[in-house]
Amino acid sequence: MESTRVDRWLWAVRLTKTRPDAAAACRGGHVRVNDKPAKPATTVVPGDEVRLRIGGTTRILDVVRVIQKRVGAPDAATCFVDRTPKPPPETAIPVARRDRGAGRPTKRERRVLDAFRQQEL
Repeated sequence: MESTRVDRWLWAVRLTKTRPDAAAACRGGHVRVNDKPAKPATTVVPGDEVRLRIGGTTRILDVVRVIQKRVGAPDAATCFVDRTPKPPPETAIPVARRDRGAGRPTKRERRVLDAFRQQEL
């Protein structure tokens, strides 16, 4: 077995929950094989690069082994090399918080909150 359909491979290596989800991602333009848009029937072979946009992130994968049946997670992880770059660290933005049940802010607390919000802009 030297090649398989990309939708079947994505499902078999557990990148999508169902095969129809993988096919829908292909039809929606979220899957590219070797920098070309992939239809569900596009074949993948070992050495191909697959780009999959799922969940708001783009995963870049190199195909190492082609499988057609769904296997366990440890076995599925050996079928590809994940070259997805690490996401940039999120900077923590300070947020003005009040204790629960503290009621409406007083005039002084309102001025402090307004000054804090003006600093953010």
